[in-house]
Amino acid sequence: MAKLAKKHGRKRGVWLAMDQEQGQKSRVTVNIRGRDYTVRAAASPEYILKLAAYVDEKMKKIEEKNKLLSPYKVAVLAALNIADDLAKLQKDYDDLVKMIEEAKKAGSVNE
Repeated sequence: MAKLAKKHGRKRGVWLAMDQEQGQKSRVTVNIRGRDYTVRAAASPEYILKLAAYVDEKMKKIEEKNKLLSPYKVAVLAALNIADDLAKLQKDYDDLVKMIEEAKKAGSVNE
């Protein structure tokens, strides 16, 4: 088994500890806002690290705006912000798919 640790920037940043055997899921430990979380995933450790950094950044921005919020409230607000991001992207995607389908229909009618 290989062990790899990366440190990224800030005091309370995101770091990664990887424990992976060939053909198995990665075990990735990330530190978000000063707490460690271990995730087992088929995704690459780098991808999990990227997700953790995104969550950490969302939580950091919320904490900076209101330092009196509990970590739980910060996490819930970050989850809502991330869900909002996802919903907006899903709507954009659905709109694009609809436009493509309409363009295909219009093209097949004219042919």
